[in-house]
Amino acid sequence: MVDLAEKEMDNPTFRSDTVLSDVHLHCPSKRHLMVRLNAVGQPVFLSYFKLLWSTEDLASGKHMREITAGREHQCRKGDELCDKDKSNIKKEEELNSEGVEALLDDDGDLEVVRRPQSASGLEAEDLLRDIVCPVILMKGKEDAFEDEEPECTCSDFVKIEHTMATPLEDVGKQVWRAAFLLADYIFFKRDTFRCCSVLELGGGTGISSIIMGTVAKRVYCTDVGEDLLAMCEQNVALNKHLMESGGGEVKVKELDWLKDEFCTDREAPYSWSEEEIADLLDHCSVIMAADVFYDDDLTDALFRTLYRLTHNLKNSCTVYLALEKRLNFTLRHMDVTCEAYSHFRNTLNDLENLQDGKMKYTVEPIKLDFCQFLVYERIEQLELWKIMAEHLT
Repeated sequence: MVDLAEKEMDNPTFRSDTVLSDVHLHCPSKRHLMVRLNAVGQPVFLSYFKLLWSTEDLASGKHMREITAGREHQCRKGDELCDKDKSNIKKEEELNSEGVEALLDDDGDLEVVRRPQSASGLEAEDLLRDIVCPVILMKGKEDAFEDEEPECTCSDFVKIEHTMATPLEDVGKQVWRAAFLLADYIFFKRDTFRCCSVLELGGGTGISSIIMGTVAKRVYCTDVGEDLLAMCEQNVALNKHLMESGGGEVKVKELDWLKDEFCTDREAPYSWSEEEIADLLDHCSVIMAADVFYDDDLTDALFRTLYRLTHNLKNSCTVYLALEKRLNFTLRHMDVTCEAYSHFRNTLNDLENLQDGKMKYTVEPIKLDFCQFLVYERIEQLELWKIMAEHLT
């Protein structure tokens, strides 16, 4: 028994391909709530991701200047609170300058004047990234967390179920920064996407499709794996309140990039009906994907799928690809490289230079100077690409 225990201790429990999104390491959510175990035994957490501007403001047609002015007013209010704190500190210093005798109470004990807590710091608390503190929801206490929900309207948050750390093949169950970037762009260009029919490839937890559902007419959020698709469908249900004002619809479907055909098996839970396939091919004008470029084979499969879909669509469409360029030190190169990103760029160039007489692809990067609507760290390694796919014949 001792030998067996020592043998088990020698084997590390962490697999080399286990990854954790840094969105979950430092997250603006108030807390991470473990709600259940999924079908493969992974803990599933519920997180609240804060919107800097509510969907009610956006749906009401407020001009961006009005919304920005509101944020500036809050900042000025915070500055006023800072000035108040400075005034209190100044009074404290003046009191100290009067001598020790002024700090003694009636009994001769020393009175300690404490620096007042910054009210502005409290107001800014929601915008800071908090260290993750998982909270486990005990059986029979499902309602306990409801009383602790953020003291804001539901339209101020996106609620997402996700896992915290997974093997590489399950990274779609986590939330990644590029999905927030794509969501920001959707909010910023909401008039462009209004009433569109949209397809998301590799939708994962569904956050980009949910945001798109606030403005688009219909969104097909696709991925593979019944457990992942069930989680995505649950997230769509959790955020129906965000899509009610726009009347959008999000449908969760299976779409495997390694297969040439849609899944139409009626016994499969996330299969396509003939009517849905026809609707997609007849009306889809936008295709999007976020943070799906981490494996060369999957990148090749995605671009093959993009070509097949855009060729079969009735109309021309626009593709949006969001990603994070991840740098790694490799022993093979003895340098910091980003092989997955390099392969993505090479494949993107091949698509743009394609001359088959059927399709024309125009590729351009999108400047990341647009407003930020979600609380996350928009690092310089994030990129957003736009591909315009046009039929030549």
